[in-house]
Amino acid sequence: MSDWTEIKIRVPNKYLDTAGDIAQMAVPYGIYIEDYSTLEKEVAEIAHIDLIDEELLNKDRTKGIVHIYISPEESPQEAAAFLSERYSSEGIEHEIELASCIEEDWLNNWKKYFNPIPIGEKLLIRPTWRDEYSAEGRAVINLDPGLAFGTGTHETTRLVLETIEKFVKPGDTFLDIGCGSGILAIAALLLGAKSAVGVDIDETAVKTARENAQLNNVSDKFEVLCGNLTDKVQGKYNVIAANIVADAIIALTNDVGEFMYDDSVYIMSGIIDVRSAQVEKAVSERFRIIHKFEENGWVCLVAIRK
Repeated sequence: MSDWTEIKIRVPNKYLDTAGDIAQMAVPYGIYIEDYSTLEKEVAEIAHIDLIDEELLNKDRTKGIVHIYISPEESPQEAAAFLSERYSSEGIEHEIELASCIEEDWLNNWKKYFNPIPIGEKLLIRPTWRDEYSAEGRAVINLDPGLAFGTGTHETTRLVLETIEKFVKPGDTFLDIGCGSGILAIAALLLGAKSAVGVDIDETAVKTARENAQLNNVSDKFEVLCGNLTDKVQGKYNVIAANIVADAIIALTNDVGEFMYDDSVYIMSGIIDVRSAQVEKAVSERFRIIHKFEENGWVCLVAIRK
């Protein structure tokens, strides 16, 4: 098997440019796009012939394919899940295919490239299959992400973890909306929060988050709910995190304040920079944005109640 994994994203032609832009943010070293919608016209203009290979003529003209390549140091499983979530949030129909190895292989082989990752000043993410590591005084998050999003390798997760480190205080209560692997809530608990609630619409994520809570001996402090955004959430929290997508953050704006105290902190991430202004406008109607952090085209906002 090749050390690199190819991900093919098939989308309708009308979405091809946007799909390419999102894919480009996921991998900094380039993409390429197959687009056969204007095949005959381009061949006529460039080659001045009307004889085209039959295999090309038989290509689907209604869809294009964005190709990206995931290096051995990264997780193809996480990249595919992340891209699918982003395309869904933008209303882009898509099919994602991983090439170069069969599914059973890449679900496990990516693990050998996932090493312990220091985050900020206080945290270290340790994959459960890595026994040799030095914590150097950091709180260690033991993680087996399974099929749920959130290993800490992507900018959005790192941005939120670094922000949580700045704002979570001992004794705080913490809410993670769209908890994925549970990594954010576990980090908050290890940093001193007294309790955490995580919610995710995906049953696989809920199962994974509960398992990761056990791995980190915080099951008694971490409740995981299966639900859509805040529909199953009750109570108020000192810190709320939502590492999801722009549209979901905008949708949350109307009711997330119900779960906040007057001095609670609301951390939002998973926002592509081109959507940041739209999110900031919506959030600013009910909250005051006090910090904005950016990394490689991704934005994390911190807000308090007005």
